[in-house]
Amino acid sequence: MPLTAELVRIDSVNPGLVPHAAGESAIVRHLSDRLRARGFDTHLVSPPGRPDRPSLVAVGPACRSGPTVVLNGHLDTVGVDGMVEPFAGTIDGDRLRGRGASDMKSGVAAMVVAAEELTARAVPGRVVLALVADEEDASLGTEAVLEALPRLGVRPDVAVVGEPTWLALAQTLRGYALVEVTLEGRAAHSSQPELGVNAVAHLGRLLVAVEERGRALAAGGGSLMATVASGGESPFVLAHSARALVERRTVPGESAGDGLAEVEDLLADLSRSDRTFRGSARLVIAREAWRLDGEGPAAALGAELEDALTNGPPLERVHAPYWMEAPLFQAAGIPTIVCGPAGGGLHAVDEWVDLEQVRRYAVALTTAVERWATARAD
Repeated sequence: MPLTAELVRIDSVNPGLVPHAAGESAIVRHLSDRLRARGFDTHLVSPPGRPDRPSLVAVGPACRSGPTVVLNGHLDTVGVDGMVEPFAGTIDGDRLRGRGASDMKSGVAAMVVAAEELTARAVPGRVVLALVADEEDASLGTEAVLEALPRLGVRPDVAVVGEPTWLALAQTLRGYALVEVTLEGRAAHSSQPELGVNAVAHLGRLLVAVEERGRALAAGGGSLMATVASGGESPFVLAHSARALVERRTVPGESAGDGLAEVEDLLADLSRSDRTFRGSARLVIAREAWRLDGEGPAAALGAELEDALTNGPPLERVHAPYWMEAPLFQAAGIPTIVCGPAGGGLHAVDEWVDLEQVRRYAVALTTAVERWATARAD
């Protein structure tokens, strides 16, 4: 049975997204047992106070002088609402179906197989697997792993994130900022609206302003949108408060932290046009955009991987509209590339992965790391 199928059949739905979900403990145990039997030193790394959310760091044996390569993937998945058999891991030809098949247990499986093969071949340097929890929510796993690597004696020269890219290298990833807006009104009977301030009406004005700003940003690849909105408690009463979550997507060269200031500017404009308008904004989370290095270890290993995947002209690189954890590795001083196998139905009820892509990726990753590490050791 393919390792991808084994992993899909283990429920690892993220409890940060779905209360009381299984989490990553079972899949971490499964992979830890396998890798320990193949000569890896395995370490469970959890966020402070959260032993129920482990990540796995598996450190291969060092062989001669050479670079350290970290292969990274996430073990958690989104929820399974609407899926008939989310953990069946059924195979139909070259398609394997189930939650996490494409995002991203197939990438994890391929990287595990590649790491085992690189170790068996005694490739110069060291291969480290960083298989993390909580990527689909708050990145608690990767943050804990990056903090733990120095304590474990791991000093990476480069990292490979095996997220689904359909075997093309990612050239850029968009970042994001999530901003919570609270609007203040004044309750009054709806038959006498002049005695109150309707926060729901102000919410409507905010949503229009956000949409207009979003259209202006779209020309440069960014976006601004409201994804959650609520206000009011009962009929016949003007709402005394309203709330919205506003999401700003950023491109390389923009700062995700500026998303808060942009929303505050919109609130200030609305306040100037209506003196009864009162609102405040709070940054919930911000993640920076990312661009593949043009030179250095990541560029060199990326070129080797492209060559090994295609044996010809490389696939057109991906400008991903969503965020992955590569910027966290990059911010920690680890040059990073993003490339992995995929299929379809990511986060949907019909998720599947192309097993031919998984096989090609495992072989190509092994070849690319071996070539790159050998050249660095010579």
